[in-house]
Order: sequence, then C-alpha cells, then structure tokens
Amino acid sequence: MTEHSGVVRPKAIVIGAGGGLGHAVIAELMSTERYTVHAVSRKPVNALVDRSWECDYEDDSIARIAQAISAEPGSLSRLIICNGVLHGESFRPERSIKHLNRHSMLHVLETNTVVPMLWLAAFTTAIKNADELRIAVFSARVGSLTDNGLGGWCSYRASKAALNMSLKCAAIEYARLNKNTKLIAFHPGTTDTAMSKPFQKGVPEGKLFEPSFVAHRLITLLDAIASDGELTYIDWDGKTIPW
Repeated sequence: MTEHSGVVRPKAIVIGAGGGLGHAVIAELMSTERYTVHAVSRKPVNALVDRSWECDYEDDSIARIAQAISAEPGSLSRLIICNGVLHGESFRPERSIKHLNRHSMLHVLETNTVVPMLWLAAFTTAIKNADELRIAVFSARVGSLTDNGLGGWCSYRASKAALNMSLKCAAIEYARLNKNTKLIAFHPGTTDTAMSKPFQKGVPEGKLFEPSFVAHRLITLLDAIASDGELTYIDWDGKTIPW
C-alpha cells in the first residue's frame, strides 16, 4: 500500500531484486513500514513487496520503468542497486590473465558497471526532487586497487573498480543537483547466496553472512550516514575501504 494512516510514504527502490541479497533488502525495508517498496528484477519477485516491476535491463526498459516509478506518489528516499555477476554457466573468475575471454569480460562489465550506472542516469530527475535520498550500489572490496595483493579475478575486479569511478562521477553530479543526497559503494562481505556458493569453502569461520544480516547492516548504515557530497566506499561493518 502506498498510503499508511492517510500519509503518502516515501519510495524505496530495489534494483536487481531477484537475488538473495535483493530479497533480503526488500524484507528489511518492508519491515520498517516506512516506505512504499518497489522491486525491479528480470522475473516477478517472490517476496512481499508493494510494487514489482519486470525489466530486461535494456535501455528502453530502464528508462520506461524509472519514469513510471518516479511518477508514483511519494518522494524517492532509498535507492539500492544490487545487480552483479561473478560467474555463470560458461565462465568463472579468471585465475590468471591468460584465461581472459572477451565475451565473458564484456558480460561482467556490462552487468556490474554499465547497468547500475544506467539506472542512476534514469533516475536523475527523481534524484533532483528527492528528500534526504540515500543511494547504495553493491560494489566489492576486490574493486580496490590498494587492496589488490593477489591478482586474479581480472574481469570482476575491473568491473567493480570501474563502477567505483563511475559512482564517484555520479556523487559529484548529484551533490550539485541535490545537496541532501548521499551515495555509497557498498561491500556486503561474503554472503550465503548463489553468487558465492562456489567460493565458500575457504571463507573463515564467522565471515559467511546471511543475507538478512547484510540487509539489516546496509539499511542501518543508510539511516545513519550524513550527506557530504562525497562517495563513500564502505563494507558491511561501516569500515572505509581504500580506493
């Protein structure tokens, strides 16, 4: 429901809502009873949500859905972009640059970098008119140049580093459009989802997180963080990650 006790609630949008983390973020937002929650995914979302939108993530679909959501009642308050890919049926993260494949690398870059930025571009007008907007885009610690001491996973690392730079550009522009907007690049840690399944064996005890835990940490961080016109690169614990 959009109205609660006669008051139009602000909007919260979850992009890439079909995965484990997307579902958990939806559940966390719904539990607050503060927002009208909109979920965007390739297929209908099997979760309790106010509005569900199907999207193939092509340019025209992104523009159409962003416009439709922006026209819904309520100011935009939370925008969380969960899209990401690490592996698929025909590819895995590269152990060495000799394993690079053009098509796999382009797919990873499009999913992890291009698609999130297209969504941010599509919501520019809504961002301009938003009130105390907080935006979180799922990045990763492995996108840090400083933190890379092992190499490998070239496509995934590159996609997240490129995402971080793109988000920095967006944060600068958004600060000019709306001083009450804050954008974060968020590292969720290793979460028990389909994305991490093939790589969970070596995760230290206590460092494999449930999606619900990560979602709660994210929403808590968004509620607490102040607007400063900067992009913040942090992990699930609120700790800064070096660029």
